[in-house]
Amino acid sequence: MNRRQFFKLVSSVSLAYTLPAWAKEGTAVTPLNKPKSTWKTLLPPNRYRILFEEETEPSGSSELNREKRKGTFVCAACYLPLFKSAQKYDSGTGWPSFWDTLPNAISTQHDFKLIWPRTEYHCARCGGHQGHVFSDGPKPTGLRYCNNGLALEFVPESATLPALRA
Repeated sequence: MNRRQFFKLVSSVSLAYTLPAWAKEGTAVTPLNKPKSTWKTLLPPNRYRILFEEETEPSGSSELNREKRKGTFVCAACYLPLFKSAQKYDSGTGWPSFWDTLPNAISTQHDFKLIWPRTEYHCARCGGHQGHVFSDGPKPTGLRYCNNGLALEFVPESATLPALRA
C-alpha cells in the first residue's frame, strides 16, 4: 500500500463517536460526569492510567485472564456491570476477552494510535477506557472484546454487586 492509498483509506473511516444505547433509548444507564482529577484521587495510579489515559497493561499480567468462576465483571472505576462470566473466553492474547457485553454497558469510538484504525470501547457510564473490540471472536457474535484486566473488577456470583459509584 502506498501513501496515497493509506491516506485514502484513513480518510474513508468515520471518526464519529458511537453513542451508547442509553443516549439513544433513554435506558437506565446515566452518565457519570466526574473530572479526571477526581478519578485520579479515587483510583490507584495504574488503574487511573489505563481507564483515563488509555494506557494498556502488559499481555499476560492480569489475574482476570485466568478467572473461571461464575460472576460479573464490572468497571473498576464506577462499578457498572459490563460482562457476565458466560461471555468470557480464552482468546490466547493474554488479556481477558469476551464475545459480547451486557446491554447498554459500553460505547465505542475509532482509535488511530497505531496508525491503523481500531475500535476502542469505554464504560458507558464513566467513560473509562476498557480496551478494543475486534472481529475475530467466536460465535455467536464473532467479536472479541479485548479488555485490560485493571479496568475491571470481578464479582463472584455468590457476592453482591457493589453499588454504582456516585
